[in-house]
Amino acid sequence: MNPFIQLISEVINLYSLVVFAWVILSLLIYFKIVNRGHPLVFRLEDVLNRLVEPALKPIRRILPDLGGVDLSPVILILLLHFLNNALFYYVYRF
Repeated sequence: MNPFIQLISEVINLYSLVVFAWVILSLLIYFKIVNRGHPLVFRLEDVLNRLVEPALKPIRRILPDLGGVDLSPVILILLLHFLNNALFYYVYRF
């Protein structure tokens, strides 16, 4: 296996986990399970927002308003998995 392709795949998988962690933290904050005022939670939310929001903004511009339901993280995770699978398919097909 090509180490460069494997590195790209691992970065894609890691970013998928970051998006998933952002979703979980957002739900925990929304349902008031964790307090946004806590310094650790505030810092973690800030870091995750800085990592995830730039990728979600273009998807949110395309998606219609669904009345408070944000499907952009789901679409982003699906796109990341598609990209990962396409990477392996096109690299190792030849």
